[in-house]
This record gives sequence, structure tokens and C-alpha cells, in this order.
Amino acid sequence: MRNCLNVRRRRLRYRCWHRGSREADLLLGRFADNNIEQLDESALTQLENLLDQPDPDIWDWIVGRQPIPMKHNHQIMQRLKSLSIQLKKP
Repeated sequence: MRNCLNVRRRRLRYRCWHRGSREADLLLGRFADNNIEQLDESALTQLENLLDQPDPDIWDWIVGRQPIPMKHNHQIMQRLKSLSIQLKKP
């Protein structure tokens, strides 16, 4: 079981750093580097489902340009929004 979680975490970290847009890479990659080891199965599933969405949609939800769809308005999205705000501060 632990090995399966480690494989999922490695795959998710890679997916977070290799999105296609530099902004998404930086935000999601930093999030993964700082949080992935502490995420439980439920949170890993939330992140996997979120990463199935296009970068522009994820970015618009995080920065508040578009409302977050109910199925993606979860703990991971809230943590990403918080990270986004922290990264904007000088």
C-alpha cells in the first residue's frame, strides 16, 4: 500500500511540474514539492482529478477569474489558492 502511494506521489509531482504552461508548472510544481508527501489518498485523488483539467481553466479558478466548479472546490483547490496569494506577496 505504501509503495502504491509513493508511486502515485512521484507521478503527481511529475505531472505538476510538466503541465505545458510555465505559470501552472511553477504553481502546481511548488505545491507538489511542499505538500505531496503529506497528502492522503483522498487528497491525491482530488489532485489527480484536478490535473485532468486544462491549465487555463485551473489557472482561472485559482486566480478567481472563473468560479470553481463544485467538483473541484475542495481542499486541494483551497490550498492552491492560498499558495497563489502567498506567491504574489512581495
